[in-house]
Amino acid sequence: MIQDILQQLHIGNVNRGVSTGINWLDAKGAVIDASSPVDGQHIATVKTASREDYDTVIATAQAAFREWRLWPAPRRGEVVRQIGEALRQNKEALGKLVSYEMGKSLQEGYGEVQEMIDICDFAVGLSRQLHGLTMHSERPGHRMYEQWHPLGITGIISAFNFPVAVWSWNAMLAWICGDVCVWKPSEKTPLSAIACQHIVQDVLKANKVPEGVCCLVTGGRDTGEWIAADTRVPLVSATGSTRMGKAVGSVVGARLGRSLLELGGNNAIIITADADLNMSLIGCVFGAVGTAGQRCTSTRRLIIHESVYETFTKKLAKAYQQLRIGNPLDEHNHVGPLIDKDAVNLYLDSIEKVKAQGGSFLVEGGVLSGDAYSSGCYVKPCIAAVENAYPIVQHETFAPILYVMKYSRIEEAIAMQNNVPQGLSSAIMTLNLREAELFLSQAGSDCGIANVNIGTSGAEIGGAFGGEKETGGGRESGSDAWRAYMRRQTNTINYSTHLPLAQGIKFDL
Repeated sequence: MIQDILQQLHIGNVNRGVSTGINWLDAKGAVIDASSPVDGQHIATVKTASREDYDTVIATAQAAFREWRLWPAPRRGEVVRQIGEALRQNKEALGKLVSYEMGKSLQEGYGEVQEMIDICDFAVGLSRQLHGLTMHSERPGHRMYEQWHPLGITGIISAFNFPVAVWSWNAMLAWICGDVCVWKPSEKTPLSAIACQHIVQDVLKANKVPEGVCCLVTGGRDTGEWIAADTRVPLVSATGSTRMGKAVGSVVGARLGRSLLELGGNNAIIITADADLNMSLIGCVFGAVGTAGQRCTSTRRLIIHESVYETFTKKLAKAYQQLRIGNPLDEHNHVGPLIDKDAVNLYLDSIEKVKAQGGSFLVEGGVLSGDAYSSGCYVKPCIAAVENAYPIVQHETFAPILYVMKYSRIEEAIAMQNNVPQGLSSAIMTLNLREAELFLSQAGSDCGIANVNIGTSGAEIGGAFGGEKETGGGRESGSDAWRAYMRRQTNTINYSTHLPLAQGIKFDL
């Protein structure tokens, strides 16, 4: 089956991983061997970008920007609309490739492609709403307003856990704003990116889009470093670990460029005494084990009121025993593999640290073995009873380890929720209006996302996505996130016969 999918998406045994939009370069960089954590099988090889290839791509993108920025925004939106239609036609095949290459469940693979379709729809409408403000001037006979102009090249560095969706969040908005894009996907999931480039190419050709609007440069860490340091790239959008984001942010900041950072999460759900425990269970389990705990919005911590702690943790443990772990292309399975054996080792190391720091396990973890788990990347989702102050709990564990702890007062729970370096997503489960409003108030969650009676994982594209503190402060996707891809310009027009100065300053000649 997977061979049919690869053929449909134009993935061969050997693939070029560098494109200036419609054309592919004969890349001269290193070769990536792409394999699947599902079964450990080699899928294909990818030729990555050399520094010479990279410079060719950037030069092509610069030239394209000079033309693309002059296209009316609704015309650019029409191109994005057609890309959305192309993604609809390829949703099943692309969703299966994402699932197989990354290891997330098939439903999540389909969901990721649906996110791409949704952001296309959002961007199409937005292409007719890129607006500024008008302001009253203090000077008679003057009009003052602001407008927004495209920046130029948007460099997109994406992570393995969402190999295609996060690129689309950035690219679709950047394109309707008049920017061009250079995408550096994760070296762990290059084939999904190459498939997207093939899907988009037919739309670009049909609309005579300038060569260089949609570029792809596969490669390793050095490729990302080229983008971060490149003064020709005014905006770098990077998704990944806090460690990576600090490195990117410092390099981009040193050249006074702009960075849009979506980094680590250490997300908590507060379960109050007034929570609907059955509904809470669904949000907590999916949040903790979805994508095998490899989402930036995965639920890492449960802060449970002492009066319902025993009841709820028993429900959790029972639900975990019902989880089906296996090949994610089998829709009956809930949990697939971790991305690779390095991730497995980090999972095992985290378990040992929990024990060393005084925690205990309500549901034990471990690596699964046997023919069905031959890749060596399948692990057991586990639950650990801990204290919030444990060093391991303060760290983002990118694996299906759920930390549970007790609280007695709602103010204490909110303080525990906030007392970690990260600030992405948060949630409270309660039917108590006062608790819900306190959680959403200035004295409540310090995260970029705060939910009531839904989990931490699974954001709609209509809202701006991003977090605070070590999560980076960036915002992508919905609301007014489009402004990150543009530059603001304030304009004043004097239509009078005089030239008065602001603040009443006199300068007579």
